[in-house]
This record gives sequence, C-alpha cells and structure tokens, in this order.
Amino acid sequence: MENLAWLLPYKGIAVLAVLAVFLVLDRVVPAARVIGGAWRVVKNLSLAGINALMSWAIVVPVSALAAAHALYWRPEWWSGGLGLVIDLLILDCWIYWWHRANHEVQALWRFHEVHHLDEFLDASSALRFHFGEVFLSSLVRALVIFLLGVPLTTIVIFETLLAFAAIFHHSNVKLPGWLERPLSHVIVTPSIHWVHHHAIRRDTDSNYSALLSVWDRIFASRSKTMRTPEMPIGVEGRKDRAFSGLVKRPFDGFGR
Repeated sequence: MENLAWLLPYKGIAVLAVLAVFLVLDRVVPAARVIGGAWRVVKNLSLAGINALMSWAIVVPVSALAAAHALYWRPEWWSGGLGLVIDLLILDCWIYWWHRANHEVQALWRFHEVHHLDEFLDASSALRFHFGEVFLSSLVRALVIFLLGVPLTTIVIFETLLAFAAIFHHSNVKLPGWLERPLSHVIVTPSIHWVHHHAIRRDTDSNYSALLSVWDRIFASRSKTMRTPEMPIGVEGRKDRAFSGLVKRPFDGFGR
C-alpha cells in the first residue's frame, strides 16, 4: 500500500485533466444537442465527489488488503509485461460480467439505475454512480484480486484506463465516421455506449463492454441499434431525479 500511495494522486490528476478536456469538447464539437445545463453536470460531479472520498476511505484499502493476502499460485510466465496484459484482459472481462449483472440482478439494478437515469450523456456521466454500487463493486473486485493474485499496481492501471475509457465513450464529442468506425471494432466508442443508454430497455440491456468492444460480440450482447443524435437517453418510463432523490433511489420501497 505504501509503495503505491504516491501513484494515486497522479491518477486523480490525470482523470480530472481528461474529464476537463472532454467537458469542453462536449460543448465545442457536440454530436447531439446539449440538454440539462450546468446543474446536471454539478449533480453528476457531486455524486463523483462522494465516490472519490469513498475510494480513499474504503475502495483502495479493501483492494490493498485483498492484494496483500491474495492466493499467489501463478506460474512464473504469468508476470511482467505479459502478466500485465493477461490481467488487464481478465479485469476487462470481469467488468463486462459485473456490468451485465447490474442489469440482470434486480437488487444491483436499483443502485446502477442511478447511473442510467441521466437524461443526457457527456463526460460527467462517466463518473455518475451511486456510492452503494461503488462499494459493492469494490467487494466483488477484491474477491477477484484475492483469487487471481492480481497486483495492486495492475488494479490502479486498470482503473485509470477504465476511467479514461468511460469519459470517452460517455462523451458527446462528435467523431468523424472514418475514425469512429474502425475504433469501434477494438474499443468502446460513444456510438456504442450511447445505445446502451438509449431509453429503450432492450438497448439498455446490451452493449455492456467497458474497454474492449469484443466482449459484446463474444457473449452475444451487442445491440443492432445505431446511435442517432436525437436518441432519447435515460431509463424507459422513468425520469431523472434531484441529487437527494438519486441518493435515496436504491432504497425506495424497501420494507414495504
């Protein structure tokens, strides 16, 4: 943990820098008409702020604990640069299935729905998650770290790449077709992920990939819907809520 502590501020600075660049690009070269205004961005970043505090207080210590007591059964070849690539592929596949579970398991969806209730997408949407989902995700990820002996440095690298990717594919930046089409065969682009946020449930329950777009093709969850600038975003049949309503949303109706 001590050896890794110096990396964490740099990760945070890098993510904030990329976020700032894309928030500007979202308005300068938009693919769709911007709706929601500044208060929507403030609401998203407020949720992100809570999660940043939770990351320092809970997520990082839990991951560090799992790494410190992991089952080190790996063969010698599963180390170094090759080991890093294998670990990143495994973690990306894991995040695909965790994301899919958040849609298919109702108890998890109650938390993940907070992310999908956003009625427009831009870079700030990438960081809009309920703190309950972040906490649950950290526990499942800790189990993966423990069982596979994933080094904590690899986790930091993966989480940084994941944050960059999420900011990119949630963004409202207009990319030329000659660039986005070939990119989409390798990584998740806005044209893919905006369909995942389409306010039609069959599309919401598709396109689960986070970094590499290949997982949806392998596991037959790629939507055939094409993104359009006027595509309605959000959750079918529901409206977005104020900040306090989003915090309470996963617990609405419990005990009744």
